[in-house]
Amino acid sequence: MAAQSPEEKKRYHVSKAFKSLNTKAHRTAIDEDEFSWIENAQPIGSGNIRIIPGALPSKDNAAANVTFVGNVTYMTSIEVNANTYIATFEDTGASQFYDVNNGNVVTVAANGTFTGSNMSCTQFNTEYAIIGDPNKGLYVWDGANTTPLGAGGAIGMVNVGSGYTSVPAVIVSAPDTSGGIQAQATAVLVGNVVSELLWTQPGTGYTKPPTITISGGGGSNAQAVASLLSFRTGQVYYQVLNGGQGFTYANVTVTGGGGDNTANATAIISNGSIINIIPNSLGNNYSNQANLVVTVTGDGSNATVSAFVESNAVTDVATYAGRVWVSQGRQLIYSASTNFNDFVSPSAGSFYVTDSTLHGNILGMCVANNFLYFFGDDSVNIISDVLVNSGGTTNLTNTNISASIGTTLNYSVFPYYRYIMLQNNYGVYGLIGSTMVKLSDALDGIYPLIDFTKPITAGQVIINNILCAAFNFYCTNLTFGGSRWIQAVFFDKKWFLTSQGTINFITGSPVGGTLGLYGASGKQLYKLYSDNTTNAVSSIIQTALWPLGDPIRDKQTLKFGVEAIIPSGGGLINVTVDNPLNSSSQYTLANYLTWLNNFGTAIPWTNNSNATVQWVGGLGGYQLYRSDAQQPSGGSSGQKYIGLTMTSNTSNLVYNTFELEYEYRARF
Repeated sequence: MAAQSPEEKKRYHVSKAFKSLNTKAHRTAIDEDEFSWIENAQPIGSGNIRIIPGALPSKDNAAANVTFVGNVTYMTSIEVNANTYIATFEDTGASQFYDVNNGNVVTVAANGTFTGSNMSCTQFNTEYAIIGDPNKGLYVWDGANTTPLGAGGAIGMVNVGSGYTSVPAVIVSAPDTSGGIQAQATAVLVGNVVSELLWTQPGTGYTKPPTITISGGGGSNAQAVASLLSFRTGQVYYQVLNGGQGFTYANVTVTGGGGDNTANATAIISNGSIINIIPNSLGNNYSNQANLVVTVTGDGSNATVSAFVESNAVTDVATYAGRVWVSQGRQLIYSASTNFNDFVSPSAGSFYVTDSTLHGNILGMCVANNFLYFFGDDSVNIISDVLVNSGGTTNLTNTNISASIGTTLNYSVFPYYRYIMLQNNYGVYGLIGSTMVKLSDALDGIYPLIDFTKPITAGQVIINNILCAAFNFYCTNLTFGGSRWIQAVFFDKKWFLTSQGTINFITGSPVGGTLGLYGASGKQLYKLYSDNTTNAVSSIIQTALWPLGDPIRDKQTLKFGVEAIIPSGGGLINVTVDNPLNSSSQYTLANYLTWLNNFGTAIPWTNNSNATVQWVGGLGGYQLYRSDAQQPSGGSSGQKYIGLTMTSNTSNLVYNTFELEYEYRARF
């Protein structure tokens, strides 16, 4: 018998060692078990691609869909008073918190309270939510009331008094805002005078400096003034350049600068010189520091005081080492070791990052692995070893660990295992220890399509009992589906894509003993990857274009097969056979029975509502779908690589194997 020629021998290809999405290389050049596109399907392992669930609207405690008063511009997960919330901030300046356990929707702030964009939020212990507004400073929510941080700032003694034989009482005025914490202070006696006042509780809820009354103690005439602690932009602060001489009193006023003309201050005198300036009012909306004119009036001479306008926005808030941390401009500010709202006691402090590794300002922070990380556009630093020394002040270590990779997308930064994950305009990176690793080579083909003018957000989520990292962004002109929001999901060095609807913001949250991912679509809140009902999600799987052992030979496709586990009730899988130039007509695979008459014509079955009824050929489970395959057209150069594209609207579907029967044809 004559030997069979290569062109007459049937050959077979089986793909089941499922790997990752790979958009970096051309479809003909990726690994045979990689995918040029895989959407709403998780390649868990060999023979196991699972269709992931869709998104479900979150329900309130009345079982209605959660609808916020404005479009969500930022959200995060926090815990306050043993309740876990999705904290949302909206373009109307409102804030609403959704309790993931009982469905309560709490109005934290009414319309117009906040700036409405670039917000930040963290929790202190489980008692307070600390909210950062880029222009209006910090706010505190205690589970019932939202108040400006508005704590007491620096205290200056206008008159130390005389004749005190015991420590006098110090009364601080009540907060201006309902629900605030009243400030408390104590006096320090040196001899028979009150040398200073110290905060024991700086308070919250003040919108103007608290007033201080000193009484008792057997003496008289001690007087003190306090400033207001505020992180608002457009307010005026002071620096004494020359204290002058001959002063027993002095006042400081400011004109110009484009503000509301309310900024003024009291000078603190010691031995005839001005030693400090305590603002009585920080003013509002000052913007032109060069035009500020500072005037000192009093009974002395030669004093020189300068003023500056706080123009840097609050970019982030964090809690670390028992303190609240605020990033503002190139400055990192931290509270005292005793009170989250005390930024003036000796153990509180701040420092400016003068290093050249920080270009521009600090843009965000993240706490994990016993470090506080802070980010610039191309750098990462860590804060560690925060300790109060014997003098009562704080020592800390600030170390630059990346001088070339950072991010401007601070909502994309989050902990994942031992990694700190971040996305920037050219990739997703993981920082572990002091090593920054690019993780997103597989997404390089997608990156040019990402619209970086829209929010880039991220979070952790459990999918199919696997902890995954998800990044949400908007892409333009995708081959599948055009311009739309998608999620790039990472686990075990693999990537796949999901599409959960028009989701423009995501955040992870612990719920029900696992990690869920919540998404906002305008005013609506959804729980992602939670809808397993029939036809809840559309999936796309596009394999590599396989060279099939000989990339310079033409091939003739004869049959293809798909092994899958389908849900009870059946499901449809649509398949095309592809080459580099074209795709075949679509084949529909199903476990439905078709009834034919003697002429081979399908007989439709209808119910009482005149709807077509399909007959299920099985109760679900393993199926081997197979079909003859018409050879895709495209000339000899187009038939050297063959692949498959599978689409389906069936949930709970598991793909096991993709198969191909083919024959070689001529070379070149």
